Amino acid sequence: MAKTKELSKDVRDKIVDLYKAGMGYKTIAKQLGERVTTFGAIIRKWKKHKRTVNLPRPGAPCKISPRGVAMIMRTLRNQPRTTRDDLVNDLKAAGTIVTKKTIGNTLRLEGLKSCSARKVPLLKKAHIHARLRFANEHLNDSEDNWVKVLWSDETKMELFGINSTRRDWRRRNAAYDHKHTISTVKHGGGNMMLWGCFSAKGTGQLHRIKGTMDGAMYCQILGENLLPSARALKMGRGWVFQHDNDPKHTAKATKEWLKKKHIKVLSPDLNPIENPWRELKVRVAKRQPRNLNDLEKICKEEWDKIPPEMCANLVANYKKRLTSVITNKGFATKY
Repeated sequence: MAKTKELSKDVRDKIVDLYKAGMGYKTIAKQLGERVTTFGAIIRKWKKHKRTVNLPRPGAPCKISPRGVAMIMRTLRNQPRTTRDDLVNDLKAAGTIVTKKTIGNTLRLEGLKSCSARKVPLLKKAHIHARLRFANEHLNDSEDNWVKVLWSDETKMELFGINSTRRDWRRRNAAYDHKHTISTVKHGGGNMMLWGCFSAKGTGQLHRIKGTMDGAMYCQILGENLLPSARALKMGRGWVFQHDNDPKHTAKATKEWLKKKHIKVLSPDLNPIENPWRELKVRVAKRQPRNLNDLEKICKEEWDKIPPEMCANLVANYKKRLTSVITNKGFATKY
């Protein structure tokens, strides 16, 4: 893997002289005891530049040969979490000694950068197959179909913790100045579960779930919030309700209630409501609620403030979500 020693100028001039005399590459190689490929590069340089000395270089020569770079890239394609230390050791075993900084510079030149791995929900084979099947079945559905869908889900909001994490600007050694710190308590200081829904026309009602939710409680939540949301958003006739396959959503009581209300159900695990949830958490964190009642009040206020344009854009781009799932073979995607 290490670079070979260059031939001296005298040897290169002799190669050119022998070539001019009509000798072939193999004959020259046999006479001088060098490789044929070496002569090819020297002759090509002489034909193009009429010189055998090295051309001026833009900087220090790369310590890692093209073969070494190819080996590094092949390793990272197969194992993206390989560390720079591992790559240093791999090159050392192949005869090239470099530092971690050199590895980092080489990777940046190849268009790579070190990033935090994205955290995504755990998807089992059944989930992957279901996502892929749903995406293929509905890929060509018109946007009008998705406009009729009322998307819903639950999420957890914490009083302190990840919801209140923010970046700030500060001077050196001022990290623990009270103006630059965020108060936290053990176990997040309390949290609450919320049920919410939205459509292309905006957000629906937001409901705080108290206690452990079962099928009966879920039906009560739908009765008090789903139908009023559909009316407020003017969903009209033929609207479709979306929720995932959580056991409470697929309970016998839930199915009977939905059937009684003549509500058509869609159950994909490709819910764009995750985007409004994220927007809600960012908005709530900025207001720094002091207790759970304050948290509930702020959540409802900020949920109502989410722009209808954002909701409409999420629904309009739903086909991109389906396309991404198909491209990624059912696994988690950006959307």
